[in-house]
Amino acid sequence: MEAKGESQHSSIIVPSVQEMVKEKLTTTVPPRYVRSDLDKGEIDGDLRTEIPIIDMNLLCSSTSMDAEIHKLDLACKEWGFFQLVNHGVDSGFLNKFKSEIQDFFNLPMEEKKKLWQQPSEIEGFGHAFVVSEEQKLDWSDLFLLVMQPVQERKPHLFPKLPLPFRDTLDTYSAEVKSIAKILVAKMASALMIKPEEMEKMFDDGLRQTMRMNYYPPYPDPDQVIGLIPHSDPTGLTILLQVNEVDGLQIKKNGKWVPVKPLPNAFVVNIGDVLEIITNGAYRSLEHRGVVSSEKERLSVAAFHNLGMGKEVGPLRSLVERQKAAFFKSVTIEEYRKDLFSRKLDGKSHLDVMRI
Repeated sequence: MEAKGESQHSSIIVPSVQEMVKEKLTTTVPPRYVRSDLDKGEIDGDLRTEIPIIDMNLLCSSTSMDAEIHKLDLACKEWGFFQLVNHGVDSGFLNKFKSEIQDFFNLPMEEKKKLWQQPSEIEGFGHAFVVSEEQKLDWSDLFLLVMQPVQERKPHLFPKLPLPFRDTLDTYSAEVKSIAKILVAKMASALMIKPEEMEKMFDDGLRQTMRMNYYPPYPDPDQVIGLIPHSDPTGLTILLQVNEVDGLQIKKNGKWVPVKPLPNAFVVNIGDVLEIITNGAYRSLEHRGVVSSEKERLSVAAFHNLGMGKEVGPLRSLVERQKAAFFKSVTIEEYRKDLFSRKLDGKSHLDVMRI
């Protein structure tokens, strides 16, 4: 039965990197974390290469909307990434959320153990997409939780989160969900498709998964990777850089472009599902998390995806306009099943969907 959503999707349980660092268990990095297999790639040192900035105020104001929607359209076509400012989430609230996330990762291990991934689950503290004992691992810990729809929150996890963090997370979840829905509607306008055709995809069944990431520092950061290069296999991601430490990089024209954290901005990116729905008009871009030699880095990604029972495939009006479908159509359940059966690797999951 797939009714529980994630029940079929598990990840092999692995040790906590944060704990290893804290207990000083690693004078040298364990072999499973050494990433000599990864091509580090060239960093784009050109300071003029910066991801677009979209202003939510301008996007929603009748006088400036058209120009900002045009900017949004270009950002989604050429970058698949942008920073969102003036998004309306109170900065005092965001600061509270950030410090509570820091406290959450600093909980004693015996408290964390109560919230650890269970063998057949992917939610909780741990790691994701670990499918074999030989697999190389990212230098990071995560906490994963389905937040929307509310009835899909795990009874053994969400109610056990410490207060006030649980309530703050609940509020944050609702705030970013409404931002995601506004952005998707504006993308529909930009693509000149009926807003309801897009909105139907991301209606109240919309699924939101929260992934909190903790990247401990490592003296020789070139030896490890915080998060392997990948494109997000979901619809729309809204990321908060919690402590504003550099580490997020996106791949543009074959080079890695560092994303400078802007205070209180969200980093928004197109996932594979939106690339499929828009029939390739909007692109999901590969990105990665690199580790700092001195500072820990924390971030929170809210992934917004189609709800159960929906179909992942190009929108009919775009297929008609382009006279071709560039991707297959499958149910979201099939899509997710295939996704969780493989490890994260570049855009390999999207390639499976191409026609």
